[in-house]
Amino acid sequence: MRTRTFALLAVVIASNVAGNFLLSMGMKAAPEGAGPVSALIHPAAIGGIAMLVAWTLLRMKLLGMADLSFVLPITAIGYALNVAAGAMLLGEQVSTARWAGAVMIAAGAALTSLTPPAHEEPER
Repeated sequence: MRTRTFALLAVVIASNVAGNFLLSMGMKAAPEGAGPVSALIHPAAIGGIAMLVAWTLLRMKLLGMADLSFVLPITAIGYALNVAAGAMLLGEQVSTARWAGAVMIAAGAALTSLTPPAHEEPER
């Protein structure tokens, strides 16, 4: 797998985690009783939405560079990182079952990364 593909993979995962973190932070900072639309004007929520739009576009690019069967399991590590970000940065209480699920996702992503891709973009 090319270095460029792995670099884009890292950016896709980071933008997903950052976008979800910022969106959650912005929505939780909304005044009580604020509807979901009015809560979206918080700067963190706007930043989260922007990051998630970037994540979608970058993920589309990544899917053009690597196999779907490689991209989806590897980017699933973002789910585990989202759990960690919620617990460590937002102070959320994460149950043992959720931590176990996050560890299983990370292990599955690691296992998937060991398999060689069937298709790879040629060197330029």
